[in-house]
Amino acid sequence: DRWHDKPTALLGGVAIGVATFASALTYLLTTSGGEFGLGQGHLVEPTGDLRQVVLLSCAAVIFIVGLVDDLRDLKPFSKFILQIVVASVLLYFDYGLAWTGRLTIDNLLTIAWIVGITNAFNLLDNMDGLCAGVALITGFSLLLGMGPMSELSLEVVFLVALLGGTAGFLVYNFHPASIFMGDSGSLLIGLSLAVLSLGSEGLPGGSSNLLTVVGAPVLVLLIPILDTTLVTLSRIVSGRSAAQGGRDHSSHRLVAIGLSQRAAVGVLWALAAMGSVVGITLSTLSLEWSGLLASVFMLGIVIFAVYLAQIRVYDDNAEPLIRAGKITPFVVDIIYKRRIAEVGLDVVLITIAYYAAYQLRFEGQELANFFVLFYATLPIVLAVQMITLFAVGAYRGVWRYFGLMDAITFTQGVFAGTFITVGLFVYVYRFVWFSRSVFLIYAAVVLLLLTGSRVSFRVISEWIRRGSQAGDRLIIYGAGDGGWAAASELLDRQDYSYKMLGFVDDDKEKRHDRIQGYPVLGDYYALASLIKKGKVDCVVVSTQRIDAARLGELEQLCAEHRIRLSRLQFDLKHLVTVS
Repeated sequence: DRWHDKPTALLGGVAIGVATFASALTYLLTTSGGEFGLGQGHLVEPTGDLRQVVLLSCAAVIFIVGLVDDLRDLKPFSKFILQIVVASVLLYFDYGLAWTGRLTIDNLLTIAWIVGITNAFNLLDNMDGLCAGVALITGFSLLLGMGPMSELSLEVVFLVALLGGTAGFLVYNFHPASIFMGDSGSLLIGLSLAVLSLGSEGLPGGSSNLLTVVGAPVLVLLIPILDTTLVTLSRIVSGRSAAQGGRDHSSHRLVAIGLSQRAAVGVLWALAAMGSVVGITLSTLSLEWSGLLASVFMLGIVIFAVYLAQIRVYDDNAEPLIRAGKITPFVVDIIYKRRIAEVGLDVVLITIAYYAAYQLRFEGQELANFFVLFYATLPIVLAVQMITLFAVGAYRGVWRYFGLMDAITFTQGVFAGTFITVGLFVYVYRFVWFSRSVFLIYAAVVLLLLTGSRVSFRVISEWIRRGSQAGDRLIIYGAGDGGWAAASELLDRQDYSYKMLGFVDDDKEKRHDRIQGYPVLGDYYALASLIKKGKVDCVVVSTQRIDAARLGELEQLCAEHRIRLSRLQFDLKHLVTVS
């Protein structure tokens, strides 16, 4: 569902479509010579001109389907059937994937890809500027994969025209939007990018390995795929229809935790750009390094998706859904068994770390020779490392409260696992052919990945909190332990919002220090200057060391300038006393 405060025009997609088709038709009519047909004697090998006509025709059909839906509200099932028909026509005229080398499987994947990406962009059109911005980023990435502009083709002209129309539309669609693209625009964009990405394995300097062929288009189209997957799984698990609308998309979840609409859209634009860069980079690397890069990047995206998934966007009470039979108690139980997912994540992290250790230590033929040991010993490394992590209590912590002592626990588990593994290899294999540096690198990398994954929730939450602060401008008097505790308590409150300016403290040695990332602005006189300039709304005294005279001056100053002054005190109240 789109967010808007007032009635907004819905046919911006018409402008995108007119600009795109006018440019593409002009190119086609001036270059084709009017010759369209099937290749001589080949039923499924159309000539280039006919394929171009088919591309434009299918894009026009999906555009009309979207336009009719904007005007008359087509049923989702009807749109779905029409999308399958369009995808099948494109497949017949040789627009297809070649991921597996098996025609039947590749044909099914092609239809699923075209229909899936088309609907993904349709679902992504839920916030001002989001769909258009992601489409521009994705389209420019695909344009890089089409080769030099000297090799002009209808596909290049069509994509350039689509990007031009979308860019012009984005000027009026950026928040606050004065027009929406509607289904006519989002379906046209989705189908066009889905079809044009079918050949994206031809990126500059591209290699032909399977990871590049599959990974490049998936990463370039990361945000539509991520958003659709997140929404679909969330709705199915919560007992809701995947086809119904709702404010449970990735953009809505970012707004729900405090980001503005512009900031939420900016985050998703940035992730789309990162995915495109990684997708393009894959084609310039060897299979081994591209696999490592893709794994690490996708790991970060999965953690981000898990963070978004745990944001409450539905009614917490699942009982009515259970009674209605829309969700089973088993599913509800699985949702809260997060330790299973945590263990599964660690298995992946340990594998990546051990793989990276060999990649960083060896290269060329030497890597190929030693990689046999990686495959042979990975099960042992996994088993020993998981046992030691469990033994030291690594799975008893809560991610959002991950701290220094938790990091020490993981350090103990990692180094214990590494030493035991090395000991086993010495005993069983006499450590012949093994490299000591591999295990040193492994220990460092796996510790970084394990602690990084745990601290990620805190980092994301803190980053969002810093970027979305609004409310009364707050200064805390006292830059010691009390000030640190006051900042933690006040900034985490859900019932009141503050914009933290910093601390003040009469200890001159603390000037220019930072606590929780906020600066110590100076002493009492610096605070007085800010108050007199009208730059402060409230002051909280956290220190117990302020003398009565200074506190009296502060009270008088705040009263004169109508500034709220509070004192945070920690009091231990005895409920039961024992003599």
